[in-house]
Amino acid sequence: MKLQSLIVAAALAGAAAAETTKPNIVFILADDLGYGDVHCLNPERGKIETPHMDEMASQGMIFSDAHSSSSVCTPTRYGILTGRYNWRTRLQRFVLYGYHKPLIAADRLTVPSLLKQHGYTTACIGKWHIGMGLPEGESNPTITDGPTTRGFDRYFGISASLDMPPYAFIDQDRFTQPLTTTKKWMRSGAAAADFEAIDVLPAFTRKAVEFIAEQSKTENPFFLYMPLASPHTPIVPSKSWQGKSKIGKYGDFVMETDGAIGEVLDALEKGGVSGNTLVIVTADNGCSKAANIPAMEKKGHYPSAGLRGIKTDIFEGGHRVPFIALWPERIKPGTRSDQTICLNDLMATSAEILATKLPDDAGEDSVSFLPALDGEKISSEREAIVHHAMEGHFAIRQGKWKLILAPHSGGVSEPRFDSEEADEMPQVQLYDLSADLAETRNLYAQNPEVVSRMTKLLESYIADGRSTPGKAQKNDAPITIYKPRKAKKK
Repeated sequence: MKLQSLIVAAALAGAAAAETTKPNIVFILADDLGYGDVHCLNPERGKIETPHMDEMASQGMIFSDAHSSSSVCTPTRYGILTGRYNWRTRLQRFVLYGYHKPLIAADRLTVPSLLKQHGYTTACIGKWHIGMGLPEGESNPTITDGPTTRGFDRYFGISASLDMPPYAFIDQDRFTQPLTTTKKWMRSGAAAADFEAIDVLPAFTRKAVEFIAEQSKTENPFFLYMPLASPHTPIVPSKSWQGKSKIGKYGDFVMETDGAIGEVLDALEKGGVSGNTLVIVTADNGCSKAANIPAMEKKGHYPSAGLRGIKTDIFEGGHRVPFIALWPERIKPGTRSDQTICLNDLMATSAEILATKLPDDAGEDSVSFLPALDGEKISSEREAIVHHAMEGHFAIRQGKWKLILAPHSGGVSEPRFDSEEADEMPQVQLYDLSADLAETRNLYAQNPEVVSRMTKLLESYIADGRSTPGKAQKNDAPITIYKPRKAKKK
């Protein structure tokens, strides 16, 4: 056989192997990372260097219209792991804290439990923040209903946000050290004596690299869910990263987060498994007000790029997130998809990768984006996706139209959710995102039929307990579309 024929045969064999071999999946979730914080997504108004995410984009695919299911932390994490909107549960506004009970029901199928059924080794390394059985007042309790009871073989991380007690690392179902002192990062609470916020990102990175190195020596595929605690508050870049960005601590912390992503990518390469590993890097919501956005804007950095709003808001800057996918054996380098997706879609995508069908009571709000990775159109009967703000206000997106069922931001941007100013404004907002991505022109009055149609669609999603085709399901609690204004405390 001639050399050229051998090359072609090898290529065909490799392609066939890629189709039949289950890929490893690494899902890295940055915490409070704005769409415009990734340089390749915001080259003109972004001043933070993110070389590893930029390299991922050049070798993989950018999704320009990807959304977290909520503009705050806990709800998005619930959606990622279950493929179901958080507002179907008891959590219909705000977030959980470190000692709150589990939000994911014990009998609900999760992404890791689905993958485990198909031979995957599963690990969660990072910030959990979806509740667990964590008794207060005990220095070293056995933790129940944590990640290892929701589909993960291994867990190392912290119970909630880095500014929420208890301040201690958890390994499987125990603290690595007893809680013997009190510390404070915004909030005071029980802590392990040696626990320092500045050590958390390096620890997560080290554990993730160790897991990949270990799994690379085995025959089994693996799923690594890596929900970071950065660049969320407290904003604590390591000493070697301090001053790197030239725009302040937040910029430095974003750069360190990008560096951690680079270490994970290097570990995959060193383990010889990078080719057939789907790596996704995204964020749980937009940049936080705590990052001191006005100061960064004065230095030319706009963390929401040209989008309106930030974390907590129903506007695009609250929930349109960076989303970069890398899969060398499948995704063409330097590609881009402008199709609308939601982080909830990880569940259905995983199911399609496995060539399996989800049961009716799982992934009720999840659609596979696997076709998009192949440069094809996503096939779905889901007509729209639903957005949710910190205080529980809704928006629904269908094609170019976005309907906000509130007169305000739903969060901390002006007009605030608790402002008297909002009382004088139209009670709904309708934007044509194809012509007005910055959400500046409310077109509700000119398009009453669109407002009516999309409102009815959202109502049907609530009534059916799902937004995808299938048997109707029950929500866990009653749901109200319109939320009354919450007066500011005096």
